[in-house]
Parts: sequence; structure tokens; C-alpha cells
Amino acid sequence: MATSSKTRLVEEMQKQSGQDPNGCFQCAKCSAACPVTAAMDLLPHQVIRYLQLGLEEELANSKTPWVCASCFTCAARCPRDLDLARMMEGVRLVMLRRREGNKFGPADLTPEQLAKLPQQALVSGFRKYNK
Repeated sequence: MATSSKTRLVEEMQKQSGQDPNGCFQCAKCSAACPVTAAMDLLPHQVIRYLQLGLEEELANSKTPWVCASCFTCAARCPRDLDLARMMEGVRLVMLRRREGNKFGPADLTPEQLAKLPQQALVSGFRKYNK
């Protein structure tokens, strides 16, 4: 895998999550604590290792980021204070944007639709989809 691809994936995930996977030293406490590992094909600490190694294609084919319950048990157990649930969310967002792109923008909504949207949904949509 090309270094630029590795750097781009990690940089995009870091922008989304504010977390650096290179801080992980692979103690696997996150995996030991995770309540949904039975449904995962990669353990949580393996996802971080894939990020560290830039194994983007393998990570894109994994169902683990989509299975994560974001219960934050992993973050509570991490001796390095990494928030794996945020990283998983970052990976999901990066993968969604790469697969599908932005579905629509604010210009695609009518004034009536914009008026009916909750303000929080509108701000959240701008934050997520206008990068």
C-alpha cells in the first residue's frame, strides 16, 4: 500500500475523531472489555493496528467499525486515554464519504424543508458533510 494512502486515511480519521492511533501500544484491553467482540471480524485493538499499518482496504472490508456499539468501555479501559469509539466513528465517516460522497447539500433543500429541520440537525449536517 502506498504511503500517501496510509497517511490520507489516518489524517482523515484523525480530523474526524481527534484521536491518534499511533498512541496505541497494543495492550488489547479495549478488546478484552468490548461487549460486542463476538459479532466482530476484527478485534478493536486490531482495527487500531490496521490504522497504524495503513491497511485501508482490509479495514474497508471489515464489519467491525459498523458493529461497534460506541459504549466507550474501550476508552474507559485504555491506559493511553485513547477513545477507540471516536476512532471507529471516524473510520465509518471516512469510509462513507469515500463510498458515497455527499448525498445532497443545503442548496438541494427547499426553503420549506430548511424551515422544518431542527437547528441541531442542520448544524450537524453542515459539520459532517461540508468538508
